[in-house]
Amino acid sequence: MMKKATIVIFLSMVMLSAYAGGAKEATVSSTGTVYPAGTVVIYGYGQPQYLQQYYDAWLERNRDIAPEVKIEIVQTQGAADSREKVTMTYLAGVYDDLPDALYIDPVNLKDLAAGGIVKDETALANSLKDQMVDGASGDAIYKDKIFALPESVRPQVLFFNQEIFDKYGVDPAMMSTMEGYIEAGRQLKEKSNGLVYLSYIDPGSRTWRYWGRRGLMPQANARIWGENGDVVFGSDPGVKLALNTLDTLYSEGLLLKSAIMQPALYDAIRENKVATFYIGAFWDEFLRKNVSETSGQWRVMPAPVFAEIGTAGAPVASYFAIINKPNGKYTTLVEKLWKDFQFDNEPRKAWVNAMVEQNAPYANPISLEMLEDPFWKESSEFYGGQSFREMEGKGLANSSANLIVTPKDAEADTIISVEIEKYVAGNQTMQATIANIDKNLKARIGKTTIE
Repeated sequence: MMKKATIVIFLSMVMLSAYAGGAKEATVSSTGTVYPAGTVVIYGYGQPQYLQQYYDAWLERNRDIAPEVKIEIVQTQGAADSREKVTMTYLAGVYDDLPDALYIDPVNLKDLAAGGIVKDETALANSLKDQMVDGASGDAIYKDKIFALPESVRPQVLFFNQEIFDKYGVDPAMMSTMEGYIEAGRQLKEKSNGLVYLSYIDPGSRTWRYWGRRGLMPQANARIWGENGDVVFGSDPGVKLALNTLDTLYSEGLLLKSAIMQPALYDAIRENKVATFYIGAFWDEFLRKNVSETSGQWRVMPAPVFAEIGTAGAPVASYFAIINKPNGKYTTLVEKLWKDFQFDNEPRKAWVNAMVEQNAPYANPISLEMLEDPFWKESSEFYGGQSFREMEGKGLANSSANLIVTPKDAEADTIISVEIEKYVAGNQTMQATIANIDKNLKARIGKTTIE
């Protein structure tokens, strides 16, 4: 009942603010466009039902231009699933069955851009470049054009349970470096008689996704591809630094083997068996939603730094791509939806407050002006009075560059992940894992185009 009441209050607040600020909204419709009746379809993954709350309120504020329009988010299994569904429908020429837009990650976006399936958004993105956080559109570039609009730019950070560190007398400050992070794990294991793990390792594809592509690899300045698009995975020193670090953590028993985002891991968190999570800022929503009873125990800090590299975690960007549909009737409407979500501060704040009440996901805005609002620096009880929002913003400082993404990376990720899974299962050493990945990338892909 509380959640339903919160949603109703949120929608009412946003609708009232819309009527109060009607003159501002009217300027957007200077072309006189009124969109035809119908449904805007957007593919999303994760927990898109919470975005639906913002969309429904947004529609009510824009009934002057969309009097009979609905927005429907269709949940997919993930970015790769969204890409596959869109690609198959597009190639079949069944354009009426395509969504109008989709949320997508950089790897799968490049594949869609290469196929001409998503719209070139260079003009709109560049017109707002100076108003957004640095590098917001960087991972959406293909052949010098921007093929999606930035949805969020979130840092790689380290979540740690202060209560665990206090109990065993381990100073979390040592985790500012990767070497110190490993040492903290060793101390926690020794002082707890093996009851506490530093972190986790997933037996499936998410180990490569989170520990590899998003985490250790960019921080180690690693490369999958050379400057000419050839495979350098097996010889690159950054790859060895990244994956040998993971090997140290796992081989020394510092990582609990457990699937991420599953009940078994949440149970381990409740039992104070997992001390840290080296992962994107999005992990905040999973902690708040699934282990709310640990409120007050958690803190957040920038990701540990490799001393020989010196840069913090790489930002994790997600994107909002518009399908390049022939005569797409809602193209400019969804562009306005994206822009309002990113730059209209009061409705965004009202939505975030509703998300906090529901322990639901949200991210910091990418608007520099909005981030100056004290709202985005408010303290959080869940983090013991620390401002998670402020730390999320600070986590973008001194960030590592992300891995170069090519149209072949979706295929490459599958190849790499299979070998990493064999390693986690105990079927091969890390040295063999790196060699096998190198061999298979060369045999099945060979070379890609660096754009």
